[in-house]
Amino acid sequence: MAATYYPNEDTNLNIARGLVKGTKHIHKFGAVPTMSQSQYGTVWDINDTLYPWSAFSTANTVVVTANTADNGKSLVIVGLDNNYNELEETITISSGTATTTNTFKRVFRAYTTDSSSTNANVINFAVNSQTVARIQTGKGQTLMAIYTVPAGYNGYLIHGAMTAQASADGTGEMYVRYGGQESFRIGHSFEVSGSGGQYDYTFNVPLQIPEKTDIDVRVTTRTNNGRYTAAFDVILIKTGLA
Repeated sequence: MAATYYPNEDTNLNIARGLVKGTKHIHKFGAVPTMSQSQYGTVWDINDTLYPWSAFSTANTVVVTANTADNGKSLVIVGLDNNYNELEETITISSGTATTTNTFKRVFRAYTTDSSSTNANVINFAVNSQTVARIQTGKGQTLMAIYTVPAGYNGYLIHGAMTAQASADGTGEMYVRYGGQESFRIGHSFEVSGSGGQYDYTFNVPLQIPEKTDIDVRVTTRTNNGRYTAAFDVILIKTGLA
């Protein structure tokens, strides 16, 4: 017999279905191709490098550079505007380059959106002449374990995970720069080993993350080079809900 009511026992499912007023969710995931031994960096598409948050000291357009083999490819850039409101723009590569019309204060995702889901070569995204995102060859999507909570929302961190390739072994740390503060500090720390299994943690009491807060998942490789992945889930709830 078909159900005749909406389920209300699973809040997270109903948020995903758009049934809970003033809420939405974000799933962020990243991967660093090959972290060198004893190196430290953000889990994103560039090895052994901390994410360059200083590039956004002023909001600016995003400049894309690519190989001409990807001419005609459409790209969606996702981030925040100068007021930390959500911003998304689609641009098309021509003669190996493209520039957004809008100015971005943050960029935390980009992906291809044409009939071919992959890119022939590396695509770089720069703000104020600094690379702030990269799509590796054939991926069609950035892999960035960073995020900024938009204005007008509180974020609630409900889950985090990290994996290490094969025998790679490292320390993972989620750095947080709370809205209005000047510097990052550690908000969560964990160990990860390929041979020992992945790190997977559910917050029984979600961690509140205020608007305009930056999140940056980083890893230090202790032994062996390797690929690391990281992911986290955040529920966003509009501030001032009646």
